[in-house]
Amino acid sequence: MGEDALRSTLAEVYRGESRRVLATLIRHLGDFDLAEEALHEAFASALERWPGEGVPARPRAWLVSTGRFKAIDALRRRGRFDASLVELAHRLESEARDASEHEDGLEDDRLRLVFTCCHPVLALEAQVALTLREVCGLATEEIARAFLVAPATLAQRIVRAKKRIHDARVPYEVPALAELSARLDAVLRVVYLVFNEGYSPSAGTAATRHDLAAEAIRLGRLLVELLPEPEAEGLLALMLLHDARRAARSTAAGELVLLDDQDRSLWDRAQIAAGSALVERALRSRRFGPYTLQAAIAAVHAEAPDAAATDWAQIVGLYDVLARAAPSPVVELNRATALSMRDGPAAGLALVDALLARGELDEYHLAHAVRADLCRRLGRNAEARAAYERALALAQQEPERRFLERRLAEVADAG
Repeated sequence: MGEDALRSTLAEVYRGESRRVLATLIRHLGDFDLAEEALHEAFASALERWPGEGVPARPRAWLVSTGRFKAIDALRRRGRFDASLVELAHRLESEARDASEHEDGLEDDRLRLVFTCCHPVLALEAQVALTLREVCGLATEEIARAFLVAPATLAQRIVRAKKRIHDARVPYEVPALAELSARLDAVLRVVYLVFNEGYSPSAGTAATRHDLAAEAIRLGRLLVELLPEPEAEGLLALMLLHDARRAARSTAAGELVLLDDQDRSLWDRAQIAAGSALVERALRSRRFGPYTLQAAIAAVHAEAPDAAATDWAQIVGLYDVLARAAPSPVVELNRATALSMRDGPAAGLALVDALLARGELDEYHLAHAVRADLCRRLGRNAEARAAYERALALAQQEPERRFLERRLAEVADAG
């Protein structure tokens, strides 16, 4: 295998397997930082050995085994200064000799890692940051942009979270059934945020990050299999329904396509059917919550054969229920958008202006983008231009920025 081909293969294996390998190494080694170091050592070793030996039949198992023994070697070296590390190295080596390297439990390891990262000893922001970093492999800088904090601040947050897990002796396991339900809410919240970062990245050059969205959906499926609670089903439904539109959400050139303008023949109808069935099941339970309500809204959009046939009255009604169940400025903003489609842009604009007057969404670029669009629809082009400029100043995702620039040029020409 040539060097370029090997690097391409390694890059593909890293994208597809690194988080799974890391999750299993954390289980074997019991330490986040040691496992991360072992992961990188394993891939470095692959770069050295695979050109001569060939790519192994089971690359993931090879990487886990290699990383494990690299960690043991590192502990032995450090044992010159700390005798307890030598003892740990002996124990890990003994376990490695006794363990099967088939690693059939790798899928479950990632679920263990999710519950560890979402343990209640951590604050929510730490849970989300640690999950995005360890489970999904986002760079610290990417997560910092999503949180609107400095990278150094986010890095310290992750360091403190790992230390807290270590000091609290948080077990690396899926909770027992008796406590699973209580722990589920935090996990669902984190999985939802991971999906959102994949469905609509907070920054960068891509309109979507399918790897993150697919990982969140996979985790959602595991959760539903493990604990088929209505809200777990509702979240999985929500993710499936949104992801079903992925092929139509951007052009081949990477430009955003709004929902009303999407080619609905590109929507994944099998995925929509699966999501809709989950919504119906969750609603029948009468123990549903915000994820199920959002999924129900997505299902109404998905069922419309074209944009003009959208049942906006039903969507507004669902947003009314959602606003009571989980009140937030973003829910109110989305309700205002739906209301503008049912009752006209003036009705929606009144609500958006009231929201912005409260100051809660002043730094949220989509709030200004919504106001700009409503003003554009009302022919108030000067106000639309100012709102588009504000949205553009806040937006960090390149496809969104290009879309806003096009709309800004349109209202400037019209003005």
